[in-house]
Amino acid sequence: MGMNETPRSERVHIAIFGRRNAGKSSLINALTGQEAALVSPVKGTTTDPVYKAMELLPIGPVVFIDTAGLDDEGELGELRKKKALEVLNKTDVAIVAFDCLLGISDFELDIVRRLKEKSIPVVGAANKIDGAEEAAGRCKEYEAMLGIKVCPVSALKGQGVEELKKTLMGMLPESEDKFTLLGGLVSPGDLVVLVVPIDKAAPKGRLILPQQQTIRDILESDAIAVVTKEHELRETLESLGKKPRLVITDSQVFLKVAADTPRDIPLTSFSILFARHKGGLPELLRGALAVERLKDGDRILVAEACTHHPQADDIARVKIPRWLRQKTGKRLHFDYASGASFPDNIGDYALVVHCGGCMLNRRAMVYRVGQAVDAGVPIVNYGVLIAYVQGILERAISCMPLAKTVWEEEVQAAQAGKDVKN
Repeated sequence: MGMNETPRSERVHIAIFGRRNAGKSSLINALTGQEAALVSPVKGTTTDPVYKAMELLPIGPVVFIDTAGLDDEGELGELRKKKALEVLNKTDVAIVAFDCLLGISDFELDIVRRLKEKSIPVVGAANKIDGAEEAAGRCKEYEAMLGIKVCPVSALKGQGVEELKKTLMGMLPESEDKFTLLGGLVSPGDLVVLVVPIDKAAPKGRLILPQQQTIRDILESDAIAVVTKEHELRETLESLGKKPRLVITDSQVFLKVAADTPRDIPLTSFSILFARHKGGLPELLRGALAVERLKDGDRILVAEACTHHPQADDIARVKIPRWLRQKTGKRLHFDYASGASFPDNIGDYALVVHCGGCMLNRRAMVYRVGQAVDAGVPIVNYGVLIAYVQGILERAISCMPLAKTVWEEEVQAAQAGKDVKN
């Protein structure tokens, strides 16, 4: 897979903060040893962050988020503050760059404080040491002021860059993408059957991203992936020499696959696996139960993280509203939102139904779930909702002990609440 094809959601996100004179871009170039390839420039005003997808060896594919246009004084305008905070919600690791001669201002102190509040690992880069006598001594002072490690560097001459890179590597989250999709579910040598309907909306000749990632994960776990369509599933299961450890299906054919998969074979969906992987499955399970509490006239927000799914329209605008109306028998109103943030009036909704989030990294997805929870609004994703309205959610999470426990507790609590009312 070429560097530029690693999906942005699966790359480590390294944000670089600094005032305009800090030499952020030259620092990125020095770290990666290449002129920054603007793979996905985000258009807009100078206050917008710029995403640079690059290869940082030996870490591999990363995204540098270059936060352009933050004020010299650290007095952030409201819009700029908002943009900077949006970046924090996507950041795995941060670099705060500043000019070694000019030293620390309120801006650096403020951004380091915000990063620490969000438990994001951060390192300081005192740049332009080529012009500064006693750079090492100064860095000790800066470390004391900021309360973080500060590396002296010269982006221009390449000094100190290897040390900064080493520090960054030590702070990276343990490769959270390796094996975690199927972590604890699959052992070496296991057979995993994937059910992939070839629908008209999928790009010709390509599997969609969650399917590719799951196959790769199975192979990295030294297990065996068998891929079939829903109509061939029964025959596939009969022709295998041994019982599969797990069947994973596309949510859209859940009912047929559940009918054709013997009860003693664990079954789940791509969407539920991704929810578990990205963190937030317990909250999404709670959101599924909120369907029971919907009333006539309630508004439901169907939210997509991206705007590029032709087939999502069919699910979002036709199937989900139909299933929810059938399940509840209520008159419900549906609104739609796509893109990086929820609308400001999220508190007006009785439920948020979110897409699977395959284009969001883990931190961004957890943040979105948190936004709904903070607003007191239940949130569920497509796959969990589909399994719930079709009556197979319990089966789809029975191979996941934590999710199963949360579900059982929530069902009991809901039942107790009903009993009290009655």
